[in-house]
Amino acid sequence: MLTQEKTLAEIVRQDFPILHQEVNGHPLVYLDNAATSQKPLAVLNALQDYYQNYNSNVHRGVHALSAKATDTYEAARLKVAQFIKAKSYKEIVYTRNASEAINIVAYSWGLNTLKTGDEIILSVMEHHSNLVPWQMVAKKTGAVIKFVQLTETQEFDLEQFKTLISDKTKLVSVVIFLIH
Repeated sequence: MLTQEKTLAEIVRQDFPILHQEVNGHPLVYLDNAATSQKPLAVLNALQDYYQNYNSNVHRGVHALSAKATDTYEAARLKVAQFIKAKSYKEIVYTRNASEAINIVAYSWGLNTLKTGDEIILSVMEHHSNLVPWQMVAKKTGAVIKFVQLTETQEFDLEQFKTLISDKTKLVSVVIFLIH
């Protein structure tokens, strides 16, 4: 249970060494996560372990380092699959960042699945990495993009969002901000 002394944001920030600095006299806030996400200490430690102890190609060799890298990679996929309750660890695909992931989905699934009149729901506050690929896919497939607006207090309009969902909705891709 959180105490009044520490907010959830303060607790989470402790895990991110880069966020311990100030910029222009204010605690660093980094919101460009679609391009590059900051990493918590657990990830930094795992990366350091990898580069110091078994840096090698995954699924590309039979030597000891490659086998260790592959085993560790697959163990991580299994752990993520269990955490999100995926049917199989094979459903877990790692990409370099959200921009790459969105583009992979847009240009593989989107171009091959969406048809004229199908609907894509985005919000007006999307980063270009979640806007431009869907605009291009919609232009090529005839799909229609619908936008969730913001409330008067500049928050995601959940009520309007609910009205946009229909039998024609094939994809929803929206940013969610949790600010306390």
